[in-house]
Amino acid sequence: MFDDIRVVLVNTSHPGNIGGAARAMKNMGLSQLVLVDPERFPDAEASSRASGADDILANARVVATLEEALADCLLVLGTSARDRRIPWPVVDPREAADKVLDQLESPAGGPVALVFGREHSGLTSEELQRCRYHVHIPSDPDFSSLNLAAAVQVLSYELRMQSLGRQGLSTTFAKPAAEEEPPVTAEQMELFYQHLEQVMVEIGFLDPQQPKKLMSRLRRLYERGQPNQVEMNILRGILTETQKAIGVKAAGARRG
Repeated sequence: MFDDIRVVLVNTSHPGNIGGAARAMKNMGLSQLVLVDPERFPDAEASSRASGADDILANARVVATLEEALADCLLVLGTSARDRRIPWPVVDPREAADKVLDQLESPAGGPVALVFGREHSGLTSEELQRCRYHVHIPSDPDFSSLNLAAAVQVLSYELRMQSLGRQGLSTTFAKPAAEEEPPVTAEQMELFYQHLEQVMVEIGFLDPQQPKKLMSRLRRLYERGQPNQVEMNILRGILTETQKAIGVKAAGARRG
């Protein structure tokens, strides 16, 4: 589906930004890059900044005008400040991702374009008027200028997050099932609490005559942690070694 999303960079002046944008795209699964009248491309600096996304640079399409880049697109979104003279629909990156995915999932499908302007001046008013939506990245107003590749990364990230969410896929790293350790049973937890209480009494940390609420608080602490089998073995091992150390000291004191 992402093959129908093209990232369009208009009149980019620094080839490193082209490479950085390509890397950002590849990170998030985008592959279609269109360059409108770039000042320097191809260029060794673009390849250097791409950091492995050379296939995107190699397959990038270079065109002379924005009209050519957008000719067959069914939806166009432009990233820039809104032209204040003409009211225009403005969305944030998350809303933009929804608009893109809605289009791609519709019967009409794609292609869809995300248009990014020049590093120092963005898109012109005329270029913005070719976009159905304007995308505003809500950065800090005191330092709102984003690097071109960073802007591509923000929109690409939101596209990936929204796409994973729609597919019901996890957006966090999940360990392979084989690495998951089984949780402890209620009986094992009780045995641990008995062992813990015994050791605390032996080291003088818990007065069995005045226990107060110490064990209740510790139960709440460990229940929140929900230890698994490996973690429980570690905890029981620490308690056992503590008892061994106490026995060694006690024996030494008696011999003294």
